Amino acid sequence: MPPGGTGDPALPPVVDRVATRDKVVFLTYDDSAERDPRFAAMVRELRLPVSMFLTDRVVGPGYGQFARLRAVGVSVQNHTLDHTSLRGLPYAGQRAEICGQQDKLKERFGVRPRLLRPPYGTYDATTLRAAADCGISAVVLGREPGPGRLRPGDILLGTDEPDLAATTTRLLRRIRAQGLTPARLEDYL
Repeated sequence: MPPGGTGDPALPPVVDRVATRDKVVFLTYDDSAERDPRFAAMVRELRLPVSMFLTDRVVGPGYGQFARLRAVGVSVQNHTLDHTSLRGLPYAGQRAEICGQQDKLKERFGVRPRLLRPPYGTYDATTLRAAADCGISAVVLGREPGPGRLRPGDILLGTDEPDLAATTTRLLRRIRAQGLTPARLEDYL
């Protein structure tokens, strides 16, 4: 199923970029980002508008770090309970993965996420139904910021490199050199 409209207004759209004329891109990271304390410090210091997609099984005791990041504007979103590939799972299993993490994040942060990034970028029509039933308004994919030109509206996937702060610093230089600015994804979806 390709990204874009689902054809059913009751289902969340699948987005891999945002249609906008604003000269912005969106920085998104999955839950391993808290492992680099310099990255967390950089996000706090620069007040970078980033979206973090969290998996309960991976984050474990790291929720405190994300609470501190939320305090400086980082958005916390859903990446499922156990990082299980959703495609092909029965509805009950997908709903448990998505709604279960919605409940955990609500309990930890007081807010139910609106966005879901399916683990491994895999999903199916059942995922969209389960996501809708769990209160998700968009299923977010994205792309690795490869060597090509960035475009306004690109949703960039943060890498899982050990020195995430250095990688993000290089990416920020590249974003700015191309006349773009990081923006908060939730403000556009």
